[in-house]
Amino acid sequence: MMKKTKKNLSRMILAAMFLALALVLPFLTGQIQQIGNALCPMHIPVLLCGFFCGPWYGLAVGLIAPLLRFVLFGMPPLMPVGIAMCVELAVYGLTAGLLYRLLPRKKPYVYVALLGAMLAGRILWGAAQYVLFGLGKTEFGWTAFLSGAFLNAIPGILVQLVLIPILVMVLQKYTYKE
Repeated sequence: MMKKTKKNLSRMILAAMFLALALVLPFLTGQIQQIGNALCPMHIPVLLCGFFCGPWYGLAVGLIAPLLRFVLFGMPPLMPVGIAMCVELAVYGLTAGLLYRLLPRKKPYVYVALLGAMLAGRILWGAAQYVLFGLGKTEFGWTAFLSGAFLNAIPGILVQLVLIPILVMVLQKYTYKE
């Protein structure tokens, strides 16, 4: 019983740290808005939370981070960007945690889990944007989806594909095993 309590406490503390990083990292890249948007700094801690804390903590941190950042700092704007980010980041954390938990703990599968989470998050971001823009009677088409989900985010995608697997592989020996 003590081991399970210690594991849960450890995950909760890590999740709080990842949430704090999601709040702070945009300040490092956001001084020039185009660079901040392209690097997707909130995505990194949410994906890492999914890997290290599990799918439910990843989902919670992904859902809360954009809302809390809006309440504290007024960014990202809540409609439609912030709400769509909540969906995207929640799916990142959930999917990364689920896939990492279900797949073998070998190096190639870290990439599989990461790519699966990134694709699922971006697809559901597009669906959320489509619905939210539709509520505002504005069109959100295929070109806007490709541009927002992939083309404008290429630097951030590359950073995530390089940085996250390295951190997961190096740090996984220090985390609790399922």
